[in-house]
Amino acid sequence: MSTMLDERTSAPTAQHQPQRAFRALGKAQWKAFIRDKETLFWLLAFPLMFLLLFGFINSGSGDRTSKSDVITVGEVQFVKQLPADARKQFDELFDTEPAKSRDDALEKLRKGSTDAVLEQSGNRLILHYSSADQVKAATVRGTMNSFVDGTNIAVAGVQPTYQLASQQVEDSSLQPIQYLTPGLLGFALAMGGTFGGALTLVAWRKTQLLRRMRLTPTSPWAMVASRVVVSVIIALLQFVAFVTVARLLFGLQLTGAWWMALPLVLCGTLVFMAIGLIAGAISKTEEAASGLANLIVLPMSFLGGSFIPLEFAPDWLKTVANILPMGHLTNGLMDVMVRGEGPSAALLPMAILLGFAAVFTLIAAKVFRWED
Repeated sequence: MSTMLDERTSAPTAQHQPQRAFRALGKAQWKAFIRDKETLFWLLAFPLMFLLLFGFINSGSGDRTSKSDVITVGEVQFVKQLPADARKQFDELFDTEPAKSRDDALEKLRKGSTDAVLEQSGNRLILHYSSADQVKAATVRGTMNSFVDGTNIAVAGVQPTYQLASQQVEDSSLQPIQYLTPGLLGFALAMGGTFGGALTLVAWRKTQLLRRMRLTPTSPWAMVASRVVVSVIIALLQFVAFVTVARLLFGLQLTGAWWMALPLVLCGTLVFMAIGLIAGAISKTEEAASGLANLIVLPMSFLGGSFIPLEFAPDWLKTVANILPMGHLTNGLMDVMVRGEGPSAALLPMAILLGFAAVFTLIAAKVFRWED
């Protein structure tokens, strides 16, 4: 790659024409990217592996997650005596099985093999749950309590004054892949921008390509701009690959102003490329740059909700997530791609990301070094 770049930058025409130098640098970097099989794997195939892994794990999970596993101990007449329509709803929400023994059922509950254990003593129902999974425990307790309240009202012969009708705001066909795709796409953009910026800068400095370029009339900004163009093209390829795989294999349905994801992708790429330039400027070797990039990207991806939702995280963790750019990127992508929001939903995340990009670019320019 260095030879190729050297040939371009040393051409007499490029020395006097910045635009031709910019095109030559961009073309050389693009060729270097598509010829480097290792880079292609880490920036395109590796993030797609996460999408395939999470997609297959969650495929068809919509029916499973709506049901809770409950082991019944002894005769639970409450369930057997439910009216037909209530029993149908009960069976849609709970998978029940009889216990071999009370101790065996409680042991399965402690190990997480079931969600709850239900037993009846006279008119008293006892629901055992595990606090190890507080979300599941709260779901089972709340759902079971609604059946008990409804049964008590029916037995008392009281006509309910209020009725609750629930309606999902998203598309009725919403599947886990529609939440996974924006988050994992944000992770892929962070990988591409950060690693691409950091490793490229270190490689250029180690091979003294930067030093030789400094001796030519080629502007440093032409070099950075050509890298930005290549990074944006890579990011768009990642977007196309993610959406195509998610749609063809897992039935992703884009909603709302999904096309506003494209400017969000651009803004996110600028942020993480600037972070990569900082990492590349302060690292002396590719190994150090790669380690620093991992140290930045992975925690930020977890805190930004790329892999797991933050709805149940502590407040202090949510505050930290709001300080970092990844959370704004994934939330913005999710709003316009799957939550059915309009184009305006992407404007605030884009403004915040551009602010991050400006700050990180200034820092990168401050710590930039032509040579070690």
